[in-house]
Amino acid sequence: MRYNLTLLHLAILCTFIIISCGQEDNIIEEEEIITVEEVDPEIPRFFIRTFDLTEVSSREEYIDAQIEIRGGSKFEEEIRSIQIRGRGNSTWGFSKKPYQIRFDERVEMLGMPEGKRWILLANYTDKTMLRNEVGFNLSRMSQMEWTPQSKFIELNLNEDFRGTYQITQKVEVSPNRVNIGNEGFLLEVDQPERLDDDDVYFNTSCYLFNIKAPNVSEGDEKYTYISNFIKDFEETLFRPEFKDPNEGYRKYIDLDALIDWYLINEITKNNDAQFHTSVYMHVIPGGKLKMGPVWDFDISMGNIDYNGNETIDGFWIKEDKWITRFFEDPEFVEEVKLRFQYFYQNRNIIYNSITENADYIQESQGLNYERWETLGVYVWPNYVYFDTYEEEVDYLEQWLEQRFEWLNTAINEL
Repeated sequence: MRYNLTLLHLAILCTFIIISCGQEDNIIEEEEIITVEEVDPEIPRFFIRTFDLTEVSSREEYIDAQIEIRGGSKFEEEIRSIQIRGRGNSTWGFSKKPYQIRFDERVEMLGMPEGKRWILLANYTDKTMLRNEVGFNLSRMSQMEWTPQSKFIELNLNEDFRGTYQITQKVEVSPNRVNIGNEGFLLEVDQPERLDDDDVYFNTSCYLFNIKAPNVSEGDEKYTYISNFIKDFEETLFRPEFKDPNEGYRKYIDLDALIDWYLINEITKNNDAQFHTSVYMHVIPGGKLKMGPVWDFDISMGNIDYNGNETIDGFWIKEDKWITRFFEDPEFVEEVKLRFQYFYQNRNIIYNSITENADYIQESQGLNYERWETLGVYVWPNYVYFDTYEEEVDYLEQWLEQRFEWLNTAINEL
């Protein structure tokens, strides 16, 4: 792992990531009882208690609760009323579960802009607990309009220590999040089995689009507008004259956001971003479609044992239907080559952010794995798994280093 940060790196990192002081290892004897009071005081601690200690067992129904935030030396302590429910699809099936919390009003959270709804990511299958933050940091370096802000925390739920979590802004329409106003549309490429009963969606020849915002009814004016817009774009993309600068696909989509979204997900070899799930895009009527925000990197960067995505070589996102078509435009290819060099030349920022965040949660992760005991154990869909946290972080760093080098050759040869 790297520890030789220069002052320049630190200055840049202040812009993109959480910088925090490393903590000395806290050695815990086997016979000692782990309590939340032993957690690194620099990491904010969330104490959530449901009324009558009711278990959080539903991903659909909120239950009332109270949250106490103890912020160590950096954030003020506060107690508030909230509601909490489960979240996630495959991740909900793990022992360490993700949650969504909701406040009665918009609140600032640990220095992040105010919002009502916040996500508590468990990062259970990612033993570094850093992959989502790596993806977010790549996006923060980019031209994406908005990237979720996040912080690492400790969670205690109903007097049970749950370990290290990552609180993030929810992907939703809001002035402080996806800022597209009341007229804009937020879409997610989704799968039929993941839809809720109240979801409103439409299909194109390639994908299913779940309309996340605004609230629409099938067949109404807004539904007709957005479904026709996406279908017109897709039909134009696959016409012979799709490369026409005025009447082709560029008429419909923002190229800067598209290329950055593509590169972020190709660099990380993000399995679900091949237009399977958690692929977000948004548009304001009269404007162009914009990819993003990015989301869901827990089974990326070598942390997967299927689709060949454990390897550092091979394109993945490029093989998607839309993306493959974009690459048939030589001008698009040249723009991707040029933009990749920006990420490649700044790759040390990402490597150093991994070390900084691993240092920040060093004491916390130890307690997390005392609680969950998954180090050295296969958790779906781990390709490899190691006995120590340090080995997990080293693997992530080495995988990214090798991926960058492979892409630097492969993209330049397109």
